[in-house]
Amino acid sequence: MAPRSATSLFDPAITRRAIIEAFRKLNPKTLAKNPVIFVTEVVSLGVTLLFLRDLVAQNGQALFSGQIAAWLWFTVLFANFAEAVAEGRGRAQADAMRKTRSDTRAKRIVDGKRVEDVNALDLKVGDVVLVEAGQLIPSDGEVLEGIASVNESAITGESAPVIRESGGDRSAVTGGTMVLSDWIKVRISAAAGSTFLDRMIALVEGAERQKTPNELALSILLSGLTIIFLIVCVSLWPIALYSGATLSVTVLVALLVCLIPTTIGGLLSAIGIAGMDRLIRFNVVATSGRAVEAAGDVDTLLLDKTGTITFGNRMPSEFVPVGGVPEKTLAEAVLLSSLADETPEGRSIVALAKSRYGLQEIDLVQVNAVVVPFTAQTRMSGVDLDGRSLRKGAVDSVLESVGLTAGGGPADFRQAVERIARTGGTPLAVAENKQLLGVVHLKDTVKPDIKERFAALRAMGIKTVMVTGDNPITAAAIASEAGVDDFLAQAKPEDKLAYIRKEQQGGRLIAMCGDGTNDAPALAQADVGVAMQTGTQAAREAGNMVDLDSDPTKLIEIVGIGKQLLMTRGSLTTFSIANDVAKYFAIIPALFLATYPELGALNVMGLHSPRSAILSAVIFNALIIIALIPLALRGVPYRPVGAAALLRRNLLLYGLGGIAVPFIGIKIIDLAVSHLHLA
Repeated sequence: MAPRSATSLFDPAITRRAIIEAFRKLNPKTLAKNPVIFVTEVVSLGVTLLFLRDLVAQNGQALFSGQIAAWLWFTVLFANFAEAVAEGRGRAQADAMRKTRSDTRAKRIVDGKRVEDVNALDLKVGDVVLVEAGQLIPSDGEVLEGIASVNESAITGESAPVIRESGGDRSAVTGGTMVLSDWIKVRISAAAGSTFLDRMIALVEGAERQKTPNELALSILLSGLTIIFLIVCVSLWPIALYSGATLSVTVLVALLVCLIPTTIGGLLSAIGIAGMDRLIRFNVVATSGRAVEAAGDVDTLLLDKTGTITFGNRMPSEFVPVGGVPEKTLAEAVLLSSLADETPEGRSIVALAKSRYGLQEIDLVQVNAVVVPFTAQTRMSGVDLDGRSLRKGAVDSVLESVGLTAGGGPADFRQAVERIARTGGTPLAVAENKQLLGVVHLKDTVKPDIKERFAALRAMGIKTVMVTGDNPITAAAIASEAGVDDFLAQAKPEDKLAYIRKEQQGGRLIAMCGDGTNDAPALAQADVGVAMQTGTQAAREAGNMVDLDSDPTKLIEIVGIGKQLLMTRGSLTTFSIANDVAKYFAIIPALFLATYPELGALNVMGLHSPRSAILSAVIFNALIIIALIPLALRGVPYRPVGAAALLRRNLLLYGLGGIAVPFIGIKIIDLAVSHLHLA
């Protein structure tokens, strides 16, 4: 899916609110989290006091010190503005989603039959509500009974409705979505204020956003550079006195602010917030910036087959009897063993047996049948009644239950299994009283264009691994059709977990896409766990990202945004440091030119005067932050090329560019300053 239409970078409403927030962020307690800008604010206050002194003393310095003070405050405000704009864009997304949080009423079922009308905010975990056509689902939950078409466009942005029903991986529903047809009974799984929509709103607003490890490391580096340059500038005072040069505190402060990395210091927070905001625009919610960064370094992707690589709506196409068993006898056994199977596959098998063979359902309770439910461990289900023990499930599991080894069974049974598997279908074995009756052929469909999407992942250097509970032959057929690099067949939840841990021990960063409860352990263990919105509540809770479109190949966008975040931070850091190098040629000659005329050789910009040079550098230092806000918010474009090529490109563009731009910018500002007689 294409990203949602993005709010313009400087939307008037966001800009107005960001300007107000920029002033609010002048609070020292707030700025203390950003040491570089905090130091800038402190010295700005100091120069402001010097300006007031010069103004009162009328010593002719007030115009210069006043301009320096003003532009230092602008530097702080522009840095605050960059962060406020990024946060404002996130709040705009949250406001749009908050519109779905109206004063919804709910029909709570009491004592299993009585219905009472309550406010949705009064619902508690475990309550059961009835939601009918035209009504909003009041909170997150699981469908207990019924089937309905649900409009989830308020959450996912997709106009096409989806089917929600009890059992399987399509039972999860989200508060704020609307039932379009039929009815469902929903058991509430989230208390008011902690629903999925509430968490989304809190996430996109960026409230209390924690710094990522890379961000913390860069903050420490920037703080270290600030301390070093602070010591250098303080040391210049006695050196100037010894050499006979005249250095004012205002000039030293200007030097300090131009030397410390104010550009990246002012944009660092905005870059991180914008990265999470870009994910939201692709309908992906990340629980932390750490997950976004980790996505940029992922090199292995595990994908659950059913519901991710394939549509997951496996339907029976035929019943294949073996050993001379009549086809209707097999159909009857399949029907009985599937009556208690609430999965979509189980229901479709019952429907085929009834429509094709004219069979009728029976009430398993009335005949005192013992139901054997399907589990991820046994991978089969069945029923025991009237001395008959019927089992249906994965071929290896059923073979084991009848006392045969994997790959065993009569020749016609093995041939049927192999034929179905080679066509990419899923064979289910059926047995009665330790005797194999036949095979059910389930067909699944690979999602369109998925092979090309996986090729794009391969170009990024990402290995794709399909994880499935199918037998190796079926898994190989689907893997070949989908274009994945490897597959893990007959995988139980513990097998997925073990595979991820093994790869992580080898130094690889793993991303896992999944939608089922059995995927939850692997999603929690993976470095990046992307849960499908259409999946179960357990899967969504275990992942550190939720894909609202339930598109497993969305990881291409997720990885691209993660890499874009890292590249943007690195590129602007390179630009900022190169900026400082260029500013030396404006400031250093201006400081000591009167004492050491030889330093005039460094005035390669041909600046008008020492004061003009200092003022021009300070003005440029402030304006460059505003100029780079669009790049910080949009991010540096990512292309799937090698790391060496990316490094060369960024060094040329942002390294050399970071040196060239200040030469041009400061010179232009110097011409304006001298023309207007501001210095």
